Amino acid sequence: MKRMHVIMKGKVQGVNFRNFIKENAEKLNLKGWVKNKRNYIETVFEGDVGNVHKMLILCKKGPKGSSVDDLNSSDERVKNEKTFKILK
Repeated sequence: MKRMHVIMKGKVQGVNFRNFIKENAEKLNLKGWVKNKRNYIETVFEGDVGNVHKMLILCKKGPKGSSVDDLNSSDERVKNEKTFKILK
């Protein structure tokens, strides 16, 4: 199990980024959350190590119409999240 905290900056607002993250996290059976901040998207996901790495690659790519100019990630202690949710 692995948990990763990720912040993405660039053209990440108004391009359905949160839904993109949630849909892909669920496909990869990852748990955690995603939320909009003023100038960036913040997400935490945890699960199988290989799927966490796949999700990180998807975060760098982003949905159609997005452009991730800066991505910062860090490992965190696994908290055994139960679902993946969009936070307000």
